[in-house]
Amino acid sequence: MQNRTHTCNELRLSDVGKQVQLSGWMENIRVVSGNLAFLVLRDFYGTTQVVIESEDMMASVRDLNKESTISVTGTVRERDNKNPKIDTGDIEVVPEKIEVLGRCRYNALPFQINRSKEADEAIRLKYRYLDLRNPEVKKNIVMRCNVVAALRQAMLEHGFLEITTPILTASSPEGARDYLVPARKHPGMFYALPQAPQQFKQLLMTSGFDRYFQIAPCFRDEDARGDRSPGEFYQMDMEMAFASQEDVFAILEDVLPPVFAKYGTYNVASSAPFRRIPYMESMETYGSDKPDLRIDLKCQDVTELVGDCGFGPFEGNVVKAVVVTDMTATRKQIDKLCADVEVVAGSKPYWFKMDEKGELAGGIAKFLQEKKDAVVAALNLKPNTFVGLAAGKKGAAQKTAGVLRKQLGELCPNHMDREKYEFCWIVDFPMYEIGEESGELEFCHNPFSMPNGGLEVLQKAQQGLVDPLSITAFQYDLVCNGVELSSGAVRNHDPEIMIEAFKLVRLGEEDVKAKFPAMYNAFCYGAPPHAGIAPGVDRMVMLLAGVDTIREVIPFPMNKNAQDVMMGAPGKVEQKQLDELHIAIVKEEE
Repeated sequence: MQNRTHTCNELRLSDVGKQVQLSGWMENIRVVSGNLAFLVLRDFYGTTQVVIESEDMMASVRDLNKESTISVTGTVRERDNKNPKIDTGDIEVVPEKIEVLGRCRYNALPFQINRSKEADEAIRLKYRYLDLRNPEVKKNIVMRCNVVAALRQAMLEHGFLEITTPILTASSPEGARDYLVPARKHPGMFYALPQAPQQFKQLLMTSGFDRYFQIAPCFRDEDARGDRSPGEFYQMDMEMAFASQEDVFAILEDVLPPVFAKYGTYNVASSAPFRRIPYMESMETYGSDKPDLRIDLKCQDVTELVGDCGFGPFEGNVVKAVVVTDMTATRKQIDKLCADVEVVAGSKPYWFKMDEKGELAGGIAKFLQEKKDAVVAALNLKPNTFVGLAAGKKGAAQKTAGVLRKQLGELCPNHMDREKYEFCWIVDFPMYEIGEESGELEFCHNPFSMPNGGLEVLQKAQQGLVDPLSITAFQYDLVCNGVELSSGAVRNHDPEIMIEAFKLVRLGEEDVKAKFPAMYNAFCYGAPPHAGIAPGVDRMVMLLAGVDTIREVIPFPMNKNAQDVMMGAPGKVEQKQLDELHIAIVKEEE
């Protein structure tokens, strides 16, 4: 190998006496005297101690800054003071030649390499190439590579073909904002970066391919979250012809558990078949469509029980309760809990408890004294039990109760088994919902999904015989530890059913043909039933690594404001480039 005979994690006692050449970064140097120093050399694989014992060798490194890259040629010998914390701790190298390969020209680093995770994230992202030198940071990227390789191998073994789909495509209404690319040869026209390969993979099914997958880049102009990177992300996209929901479930339940078992931080993971929870049940029981099943708490509807207790926020609203036994939180902890829930849910929670004497106390307890026996019996209360409450319109109460449940689970270790991976399928999503902004009927999940009841139920909805909000679809989410890993569906492959589905959201046949011309026309040539899903690679690796933010598992992530501060993107371009693309920048009026 160029510049080295061994890596910095390779030498052992069996190599004592060998002449070797190592190359890497000078992580640290401790000078003991004028001609004695201990140098730590680091490469991708590990570290090795180099002992400098001569004035000539000391002169080679005396003026070097840390993180300079060097090549060390010398002899391996056994260490007197062994270091059991590293693999090469039994040996050291005595150099005969030290060559500088790449000099670090800065005396001060923006952070200590091995403690970069303690630095401000903005600094870490600006100097990401230094951050990645930290073995603790690098291991997440290595895991990502191994996980992707394992997923790819598993899909190939299940008979899937890896097929790449276009990056420059047409804009289509798929739920998020598109990234648009101006077409130089077509003034005023734009390509769009794909939010997902959705249409292309369905077109592959109509083309006669039976099983498709790819590790696909997806582009969406949306805000960052802990489990979502702005701009771009990767998913293991897959589609199957002549397939049902059960076929898709069977593939992922076979592919994912071995990957989680091999690479996961935790040793326990759900085995197949994963639990299946209808969407409505999930919202009622867990207050979320991505429940963390490691938490044993549930949400209960107590509207009839406490709705008329005289507490103003309960009147005329749905009231949900989360009961927590053996909770010993202080008032300060409870106040912080309520404040945190309000920030996340946008709605204030309420509470009371049964104290050690069996009395209702704290929070809104005074409003419940006349109903004490009924409340205690209905909620099966025992001493030292806490009850968190959420009130509002049904959706708001469910959401607040869900956040409350999650926060309580994290606060109470006896109610949350953290160290395992708990999978579930959320099924039977509503086909339609009322849009928060538009106030009109919109697709809830995926417009290309097959409705339960097919053409008949859509026609009845058109006739006013069925409430569109009651229509469910063959749509499903894969959830793990409260994180949505993937969304999928059995596709609507019948043009007639597609037209009827879009009519309910005020789009006619001509609109569908205009917005989805290729897919509509392809389906008119005879399309097979097909179904698919696309687990997020970034989210999966985040769970496996046991980190809280997705940016820890992406080699070069953007910050929360969708900026690459290392490369300076987005950035300005020259007027010549704008002219070629027929683009004029118009300043907003103040």
